[in-house]
Amino acid sequence: MGKLYYAGEPAYSTDNTQTMQEIQTNGPIEAAFMVYEDFLHYGGGIYKHGSGDFLGGHAVKCIGWGTDPDAGDYWIMANSWGESWGENGFFRIVKGDCEVDDQMTFDHVEKTASF
Repeated sequence: MGKLYYAGEPAYSTDNTQTMQEIQTNGPIEAAFMVYEDFLHYGGGIYKHGSGDFLGGHAVKCIGWGTDPDAGDYWIMANSWGESWGENGFFRIVKGDCEVDDQMTFDHVEKTASF
C-alpha cells in the first residue's frame, strides 16, 4: 500500500515576515536567486554579491535566517552542490541580495490518497 500526495496552489512571497512565518510553521521553502561569478568561489561566511558577471538563476532550499552584527540579516540556504562546497553544502546570503527575497515559493500538501 502506498500514498499519493496532492499539492495545492503554490504561494509566492516577497514579504520577509511572511516568508519567515512560513518556514517556522511548515518548514523549508524553495528560493531562487541570481548567480554571479563570485558565488562559485563562496567558501563560507555571509555571501553578498561583490564582483563578476551574471551567470543565470539557481534554485535552492531556504531553511532559516539569522542576523550578523556586521553583515545584517541573512537567509540560511541548502545548496545542491555537495558537502565540499560552501559551509558543508549550505550557505548564508544577505537578505535582498541577488533578488533572493523576490523569489520565495512554498506549497502545502492538501490531501493524500492511499492505493
